[in-house]
Amino acid sequence: VYGIGLKELWEIEPAKHQPGLVIHGAGWPLDGATYGGSWMYHLEGNQVSVGLVVGLGYANPYLSPFEEFQRFKTHPAIRPLLEGGRRIAYGARAINAGGMQALPKLVFPGGALVGDDAGFLNAARVKGSHAAIKSGMLAAEAIFEAVAAGRSHDELAAYPLAFEKSWLFDELHRARNFKPLMAKGLVTGSLLVGIDQVVFGGNAPWTLHHPGPDHETLRPKGECEPIAYPKPDGVITFDRLSSVFVSSVAHEEDQPAHLTLKDDTVPISVNLARYDAPETRYCPAGVYEI
Repeated sequence: VYGIGLKELWEIEPAKHQPGLVIHGAGWPLDGATYGGSWMYHLEGNQVSVGLVVGLGYANPYLSPFEEFQRFKTHPAIRPLLEGGRRIAYGARAINAGGMQALPKLVFPGGALVGDDAGFLNAARVKGSHAAIKSGMLAAEAIFEAVAAGRSHDELAAYPLAFEKSWLFDELHRARNFKPLMAKGLVTGSLLVGIDQVVFGGNAPWTLHHPGPDHETLRPKGECEPIAYPKPDGVITFDRLSSVFVSSVAHEEDQPAHLTLKDDTVPISVNLARYDAPETRYCPAGVYEI
């Protein structure tokens, strides 16, 4: 269960800046069946962070998370704040959003998984940094104990045990039903999440499971309508190439490709033939080409 988060950093006009202002949104430009959420945070120095998360369990293969993000910025509550300002930076990343039910085994001989590598994200609260810090602290304490005891290359069993006794476990446990409920759609999901969080306080006597892997929700191209996205204006909305240019990505031009295929016939025989190559749209950097 994953999502793609896209973010831009803007410098806006001083008169429009309200330090500390937080705006969260759900729904548009995504349809009611597609999970997602948006934000705008007013930072210091007349800067704002604006972004959109799109759940990868969407059905229409023609959907482009990047283009949906660009559309989001044209919302009448967002566009006026950006007009007259300038975009400073762009970034995007994949998000492990499965929550408690999707946590893997946290330790292996000689190592451990912490932060977002493990999936310590509270999707309901749109927060993960505090969870990454806490899990890192718990792992560090277990490592210290192991080193002090002269151990090495074994499993840090104390780390997952400490997690289960921590406030982080309690927090993620209370949010565990959020994503399975939101898979039912924006309206129904929001209503059920309200019951789960307000009535039961996140402590309902049941734990729901995810309906299945994200990719299983994708429908064949013949069952879906292509989405005609507006052309970028270069002022509020932009294309992917110019966005990657301001993302501070750096790499050697001749470095080996880090993306490999187990079967190089699949992109053409399956992805393109059945779904019209959705990878050319879901990648926020335009890495995949056919």
